[in-house]
Amino acid sequence: MENIFAKRRARLLAMKAMRENYVPGEKLVTCPHCGGESQRKDVAEALSVCPLCGYHFPMGAYYRLSSVLDPGSFRELHEKLTAGDPLRFPGYGAKLDGARRKTGMNEAVVTATGAIGGVRCVVGVLDSRFLMGSMSAAVGEKLTLAIEYAGKNKLPLILFAASGGARMQEGILSLMQMAKTSAALAQFSEKGLLYISVLTDPTTGGVTASFASLGDIILAEPGALIGFAGPRVIQQTIGETLPEGFQRAEFQMEHGFVDAVVPRKDLRDTLIRLLKLHGKGERHG
Repeated sequence: MENIFAKRRARLLAMKAMRENYVPGEKLVTCPHCGGESQRKDVAEALSVCPLCGYHFPMGAYYRLSSVLDPGSFRELHEKLTAGDPLRFPGYGAKLDGARRKTGMNEAVVTATGAIGGVRCVVGVLDSRFLMGSMSAAVGEKLTLAIEYAGKNKLPLILFAASGGARMQEGILSLMQMAKTSAALAQFSEKGLLYISVLTDPTTGGVTASFASLGDIILAEPGALIGFAGPRVIQQTIGETLPEGFQRAEFQMEHGFVDAVVPRKDLRDTLIRLLKLHGKGERHG
């Protein structure tokens, strides 16, 4: 019976992943970084990476999960948890409805249990298509519940960040999620469990200033923008020209903020090695 449910979960994840492998264009894809054109199938086969220059296109949450989790191991957590409109912010309800229709998701984060290389873990993925992956009260709650689930079951935790920061339409309720997720991670860390943070493009604002920066190991995808305020804001504030590549993943690794920059094609293998090296996960049966 368990095998039947595992196969159903695998098919569900694969279907969702295929729907959101949303590299723009029909047959040819134009890379926004190098301007070159590639066959859509070639970009898809490269996990939404430009075959010409290595530019990493945005990646939807379910597609991301299908690229790192072992087939048949996916089980979503708190799928129905969704944002409200606590401040009755003008137009917010319509934006939420539009984001839900566009992505097929209830919120900007998907959390799940699964296995990577046979090691059971908890994985959370922010999706930049849903209101720029902004952190609402519901996003903070889903992340916190996932962190607590990992702690209770003594599983390693992997969170993928892709966000413009706190969701301004929820005001202080959104900003509170910075403290909430950070506190949950502090309790998780006290149990001696492993937390790997993976920073993708972009990781900014309150997400950078909270859970994204608290990993025991911090990885980043090539070229990812990582910072609190954006480079234009900083440059205008200090009145100085910023160094080339400022706030990009490679710059952040050179300055000690990121442990390693890992191309998408190597990410699953890197996670497998890290999980087995630290030996904090249980084997998936």
